[in-house]
Amino acid sequence: MFAAWPLVYATSFSGFYLAMIVTLAALWLRPIGLDYRSKIEDKKWRSTWDICISISGFVPPIIFGVAFGNLIQGVPFELSDFMMPTYHGSFFGLLNPFALLCGLVSLFMILMQGAAWLQMKTTDDVHARARNVAQIMGLLTAALFVAAGFWVQGMEGYVITSAIDMNAPSNPLNKEVIREVGAWMNNFEAYPVLWAAPALGVAMPLLAVVASRFEKGGFAFLFSSLGNAGVIFTAGLSMFPFVMPSSRVPSHSLTMWDATSSELTLNLMTGVAFVMVPIILGYTSWTYYKMFGRLDSKFIEENKNSLY
Repeated sequence: MFAAWPLVYATSFSGFYLAMIVTLAALWLRPIGLDYRSKIEDKKWRSTWDICISISGFVPPIIFGVAFGNLIQGVPFELSDFMMPTYHGSFFGLLNPFALLCGLVSLFMILMQGAAWLQMKTTDDVHARARNVAQIMGLLTAALFVAAGFWVQGMEGYVITSAIDMNAPSNPLNKEVIREVGAWMNNFEAYPVLWAAPALGVAMPLLAVVASRFEKGGFAFLFSSLGNAGVIFTAGLSMFPFVMPSSRVPSHSLTMWDATSSELTLNLMTGVAFVMVPIILGYTSWTYYKMFGRLDSKFIEENKNSLY
């Protein structure tokens, strides 16, 4: 984000700074918990670190969902003539009802994904618990996603009313933007094919529930992945081309075109991506290949010195 949309980076970290610090602090607990939970053979010790690992898993998706809920409503910032952002909100102002609903959608979809994965990778009690959690989270994800969709329809969105020159130098101040009820649905009305994204966001979690019910872990994970993609694409497509709308001065909203870095920077990023993305996909694929198969208690006992 710093390289591609530096103004978005600066503005978002001005407004969401404390939320990002809380996320980072939660993520610190994961490696520490995984490393220390087995250092002492004590039930209370392990259970304490298990709670820390759970916090590390719960906090980031909730905060990411809350942050995106605030993006959809608009962020209270404005730009100076030198394009320096000033944020006028507060941390507790981020915790509004719609944003909290988005946080729950984010949490439930991630829990659905993790439970579907565990259903494929485990046996016995853990497998049974993961199967039940996947079904509950799939239902909750679909239900709350639909509720959020109805909420957005009655919400004020943002519309660019001036001409857009996509090849002009990046300057968010050179446009006119108005707020309009239901504007976030404009892209779906103009391009009906985009309704495929929310359809996936509703149908796939329900299919993940069915697949989990009939012990089809692989299909449950596939449907869960497609459902999460549908939710994310729905949010992105509804806001396009806005990246960070401004509720304080709508015309200062940041879009895909007027908040980007220079052409040279974007070209350099593309070159680096062509090299690094295949490398990342390669070692990630190798990792999953080495972890293929189910994990059972026998394997854990035989490898307890090398496993967490």
